[in-house]
Amino acid sequence: MSFDQILFEKELKKAIGLMTSEECLELKAWCITQFGDKFQDTISLVFAKDEQQLDTQLVN
Repeated sequence: MSFDQILFEKELKKAIGLMTSEECLELKAWCITQFGDKFQDTISLVFAKDEQQLDTQLVN
């Protein structure tokens, strides 16, 4: 994992923490369009974790 990938993941997690669910969906689409060729695995991983957290919150 390169420094760029680590920084991208950190900033993406920070941004997601400040957004509504709808905004997160828009961010995910934008990230895939803009950075999908370089960070597809990171994008998928971060948004999968975010979706799991939302599911957990809805259940509780």
